[in-house]
Amino acid sequence: MAIIKVAVIGCGFYAQNHLHAWKDLAKKGAVLVAVCDLDSEKAKACGNKFDAAWYTDARAMLSSEEIHLVDIVTQMDSHQSLAALAADYGVGAIIQKPLAPNLEVAAEIAKYAKSGGSWLAVHENFRFGTSMMRIKEKLEANVIGNPRWARISFRTNYDVYAGQPYLKTVPRLVILDLGIHLLDLARFFLGEVDHVHCETQQLRDGIKGEDTATVLLKHKTGSVSVVDVSYESKRVPDTFPETLLEIEGSKGSITLSKDQMMTINRGAVVEERFVGSDILPWTSIPWHVSQEAVLNANEHFLDCFKRGANPQTSVSDNLKTFALVEAAYEAATTGRVVRPKYS
Repeated sequence: MAIIKVAVIGCGFYAQNHLHAWKDLAKKGAVLVAVCDLDSEKAKACGNKFDAAWYTDARAMLSSEEIHLVDIVTQMDSHQSLAALAADYGVGAIIQKPLAPNLEVAAEIAKYAKSGGSWLAVHENFRFGTSMMRIKEKLEANVIGNPRWARISFRTNYDVYAGQPYLKTVPRLVILDLGIHLLDLARFFLGEVDHVHCETQQLRDGIKGEDTATVLLKHKTGSVSVVDVSYESKRVPDTFPETLLEIEGSKGSITLSKDQMMTINRGAVVEERFVGSDILPWTSIPWHVSQEAVLNANEHFLDCFKRGANPQTSVSDNLKTFALVEAAYEAATTGRVVRPKYS
């Protein structure tokens, strides 16, 4: 079994899930050798907790340790420099979504990696959730025929600002932070997009960006999807952090409802079952849906890296999702239908 030495840059709140995932993947050949964070207390705590060397400087870490793959779990403004640093050291990299603040910078990251032949993935984990992969299997098995329409929804009033206060200050909020996940799912389930329309709202006081967005997508297959996201949705029960969806096809429909329940309708035949996964020792409700998707994503990246293969969410693939983000913002600003600018 090939041994892949892994380092994690960023030891914040969500990075704990990445660290646990890499420890679980020891059975697949991953060895977590080092962690890095600008905050020495965070770096030291994670190093001690996960039995890894700890650093406050990424260059020093890459100079001192033998590392094959680095998992960059930091805010997006640091991604370009850290991805370039990994490429300069000949180290493969996984970058937390969003890849960059805008499509232009994202394309520059992709170009630099390609010029040096670097292996680069984007940690876009929603499509790796167990329920999402099982729905994809049903679509590929033609269970409901050709998909014609879909709605993919994530609406919550969970206080995302408590753990990430910087979100109050960003000019681009819910589409770039959350909607990007669901736009990727729209591509995952229904294929590439021809054009986009979007409406946004700012419903909460004291924030700079939009906290609610409704995006209408016309796919190149002719199917239509609606992606709707909100951080200011007053609902009981609040289904955070679950993504709910409906997909209608030529033979039937699939829905994913609260608690990861999938329902397949084919005429008089109705099938309903749980399509999530078991709780892990380090996951907990309600975060488990998101946490286990990190593990599944990292397992996929590890396998692809070992084989020298492109992952599903390679940087080039993720640019297509990012193009939908840009198109949504442009459509919301101009009030016009926008065609995504694929590079």
